[in-house]
Amino acid sequence: MKVHKEGFAIISIAFFVLLAIDLIFYFAFGSLALYIILVPSIFGLAFVLRFFRVPKRNPELKENSIYSPADGCVVAIEEVEETEFLKTRCIQVSVFMSVWNVHINWFPYSGTVKYFKYHPGNFYLAWHPKSSTHNERTSIVVERKDGMAVMMRQIAGFVARRIVCYAAEGNTVAQSQQMGFIKFGSRVDLFLPLDAEIKVKLNQKVTGIQTVIAEVKSRV
Repeated sequence: MKVHKEGFAIISIAFFVLLAIDLIFYFAFGSLALYIILVPSIFGLAFVLRFFRVPKRNPELKENSIYSPADGCVVAIEEVEETEFLKTRCIQVSVFMSVWNVHINWFPYSGTVKYFKYHPGNFYLAWHPKSSTHNERTSIVVERKDGMAVMMRQIAGFVARRIVCYAAEGNTVAQSQQMGFIKFGSRVDLFLPLDAEIKVKLNQKVTGIQTVIAEVKSRV
């Protein structure tokens, strides 16, 4: 199993903390206590390793398809007013990632990063309606070569308190390229044009850069 680079520090810390706890139990209570504490220690380390796993994906990329930027479950499909950058009505599709999902985020289509901003904030549960505008988050707008733009938001949840984003204004990004990583439970919102043909339903399980969220025709 390949481990994501964002997990190296946390995995190392978890290993040495669990090792220290096991040694304390061993010297304080003997070998029997070590065997008892060793089992949850191994499971704990395995959980952290699993969280930072990098899946092998071979997506079938299509120019007019907007792929899911994350693994998880669709928790919102609604028409909203996007007031931060696009300044227009959009269809918001939100994907919630539990601690059991892969937490890599991918660019759902190719284009140029027109806007990027990090917002400090609160840590409501990621499926809470306020999380989209009140939680710690990053906002990224990618514009296709035909002028169509979509905003994406990486949103920290109750557990997740560290968002990593690789986007930078002016950069050209490719569909299926890694956009970032959110640590330990979170959500990604997509703000799509009103003419987007939504291909998913509420509560549907989606797979990053494999499930098509929407189809948007070329503006050319």
